[in-house]
Amino acid sequence: MRNKKKKNSTHGPVSTIIVLAVVIAILSFILKFVGFQASKTIINNGVLEDNIVTVKNIISVSGIKYLIGNVISNFQNFLPLVVVIISLLGIGICEKSGLLNAVFSPIKKVKLNVIIFVTVLIGIISTVIGDYSYLFLLPFVGVAYKYLDKNPIIGIITVYLGITLGYGTGIIFNYNDYLLGDITQLSASFDVDKSYTYSLYSNIYIMIASTVILTYFLTMLIGRFILPKYPKRQIALKEEQELNISKKGVICATISSLLFVLFIIYMIIDIDLPGAGLLLNHDASTYVAKLFGDGSPFKEGIVIILALIMMISGFIYGKISGNIKSSNDYSLSLSKNFENLGFMFVLMFFISQLTAIINWTNIGEVIGAKLVEMVSTLQISGLPLIIVFFFVVIIISIFIPDVITKWQLITPTIVPLFMRANITPNFTLFIYKVADAIGKSITPFFVYFIIMLAFLEKYRVDEKKQVSIFGTLKVMLPIILCVMIFWLLLICLWYLINFPIGVGTYTTI
Repeated sequence: MRNKKKKNSTHGPVSTIIVLAVVIAILSFILKFVGFQASKTIINNGVLEDNIVTVKNIISVSGIKYLIGNVISNFQNFLPLVVVIISLLGIGICEKSGLLNAVFSPIKKVKLNVIIFVTVLIGIISTVIGDYSYLFLLPFVGVAYKYLDKNPIIGIITVYLGITLGYGTGIIFNYNDYLLGDITQLSASFDVDKSYTYSLYSNIYIMIASTVILTYFLTMLIGRFILPKYPKRQIALKEEQELNISKKGVICATISSLLFVLFIIYMIIDIDLPGAGLLLNHDASTYVAKLFGDGSPFKEGIVIILALIMMISGFIYGKISGNIKSSNDYSLSLSKNFENLGFMFVLMFFISQLTAIINWTNIGEVIGAKLVEMVSTLQISGLPLIIVFFFVVIIISIFIPDVITKWQLITPTIVPLFMRANITPNFTLFIYKVADAIGKSITPFFVYFIIMLAFLEKYRVDEKKQVSIFGTLKVMLPIILCVMIFWLLLICLWYLINFPIGVGTYTTI
């Protein structure tokens, strides 16, 4: 009886977020009281500056004013909220029109491990569009697995792990790589090597190799640790069984999608033709910055572009197949994927407040600066330095999941330190990115982890298996630990053998 009570006393995500917020508040009070602070090194207008960063107490007059006065704005400015709504519109029409049923039904008999392999690979490659990959793929993969007659929960966890653990690698670099490279170059050239320049191709070899290996490894781990915990199949719903299937509709929807994609490609090509490059930011200096940089219409509109592709193809298929008979059907179809997702908006409200509290208190920044300060005083080099740095980044990532914010905090101290230890800035950056991926995958403060829980709840059918923050982390933890060991072994092996990590770059100087 005691064991049964223990199993059923799972704390829901909302109550856990509230408890975490209280813990952060108490921690801010204690750290402020004891005067916990750290020195942060920054490069400001070509000058190296040391600033003292301190913890701000949220249980204070100014803190309480901030809490009460910014609840609405914290939620309003929560970008994932807007983006996920847009992505759900597109996915909803594709589902209600029967397009997804028509596309995925013929491949229902494909083995689950093959589907998992493809899901992991898509997750890793999708990081080219940054964090948008979570907000598009989490709902899409859930629906896809449903029509593949597989458990959507398995698909959602798989794609989440693929995106998160593969965020530091990938076959194609993204805008974050461009920004990280700029920050790396500034720190490396400021104090140690003024001639150093960062190239986006400087880590391409190790990125491609690790992507291939990680995809196979993650597929094996998911089969070992995730599949035994969840049923592999889902019972098809009556509504989905009654959808009409039209080969003509699939062909027409595919052609329309391809034409739309070609039109978008034309508008992101940087050539001197009418309408070409319309979605680029021509004020930027490099093509990657023009395409994915701040101010780029393509970057700001990539989610609406994906949603439009799905809306158009879904409408065309729905009309041809007869699954959509009127404009009213189409309008109602847009809301199809919002079913059972009210919990997601509740979670988003609470996690937006928690992240705002963490940012306001400066706890993550102070802890991060303190750890960087500690690493800079250690009299070590080579593999010991690499291993220590790897785990330090993981710890910092628990409090600061954002990859750019962390690197800005770390790089003015760490990059010169590694260069003096004969380790190239390019390899240092790769170590940072894969350690960041591990840290983000184990923190409850990562907003996309919380959003993933909402989609797990949507497809949950077993009343006994409640969705919880630490319960879900516990399920994924064996995989994360195995991948952490994989990254450490790969990094150490590559360093010892000194393989080239990219075009013209090695692990050592």
